[in-house]
Amino acid sequence: MGVYILRRLLLIVPTLVGIMLLNFVIVQAAPGGPIEQFIAQMQGMDSGALSRAGGGGGSEVGSGQVSGDQQSRGAKGIPPELIAEMEKQYGFDKPPVERFFKMLKDYATFNFGDSFFRDSSVIGLIIDKLPVSISIGLWSTLVIYLISIPLGIRKAVMDGSRFDVWTSSAIIVGYAIPGFLFAILLIVLFAGGSYLDWFPLRGLTSTHFDSLTWYQKIGDYFWHLVLPVTANVIGGFATLTLLTKNSFLDEIGKQYVVTARAKGLEDRRILYGHVFRNAMLIVIASLPGLLITLFFTGSLLIEVIFSLDGLGLLGFEAALNRDYPVIFGTLYIFTLMGLVLKLVSDLTYVLVDPRIDFESREG
Repeated sequence: MGVYILRRLLLIVPTLVGIMLLNFVIVQAAPGGPIEQFIAQMQGMDSGALSRAGGGGGSEVGSGQVSGDQQSRGAKGIPPELIAEMEKQYGFDKPPVERFFKMLKDYATFNFGDSFFRDSSVIGLIIDKLPVSISIGLWSTLVIYLISIPLGIRKAVMDGSRFDVWTSSAIIVGYAIPGFLFAILLIVLFAGGSYLDWFPLRGLTSTHFDSLTWYQKIGDYFWHLVLPVTANVIGGFATLTLLTKNSFLDEIGKQYVVTARAKGLEDRRILYGHVFRNAMLIVIASLPGLLITLFFTGSLLIEVIFSLDGLGLLGFEAALNRDYPVIFGTLYIFTLMGLVLKLVSDLTYVLVDPRIDFESREG
């Protein structure tokens, strides 16, 4: 098993490089760039005017060059010396290949540089926003698993019953409602919208949080989490419940279960002593993807709606502003966490079922 873990850890390096290279090329080809953004700010342009001024020359700026057409339209009135100074400041005076390899070298030591448009280092921004994303993702994942696994097992045992039918109907309805739409519904109903005013609308803590006692701080923290976590749970809760049910149904119908029953073993012992270990494998396999989705990609709209300043919102704003250090820094962290979680998932396979041996299978 040690050789397998070492091999997987070594594979993280080329995987990271490949993903970063692909995104580096895509970002460089995208219209607009940080220099155009800075010029637009100097000239008082709005974002719409910026897009028209940048035109198709953004990829050239991303490659470290400013076209003559851009200078005549996007940088009209800006001295060429200032353009050259901005290129040097942003590092665009070097060829793209050199910039890419310098980025890889810096990222190997988690040196992500400074944001182009925020007065802070990228690692400082990530550390500042990380608690919000971790809070939403971690508690959402915990709630999803605490509800979905027992409910999925119950549905499998009572397959075809009234309980199974009405819970399936409720699950399908919940799955059909997008998380952000459910978040708006929760605000209207419970956060001072048109009905009740039970829960706060903004942030993870109250303005007087520092003056609270330790147990009041815990209560205030979870009080703020109720609505965003509830909205975040809907989609993953439905998917995981049905996945758990189908996995257990598949195992219950196998021959070893029939044999165990013929030997006189109790259904509960068969379910949790034999079926559970095999059926949970596919559920465990879905954990890394669920964590990444809830930590980052799935939390963007939730963060916007509930005014939560997390990594999802940070990455989205960085993409709009062409803040390259923030874009690549957050992408690097997301990718690294995803690869590590996938390895953790494989190791959990072995803990659940020691018969699994990835090392021999790869050999």
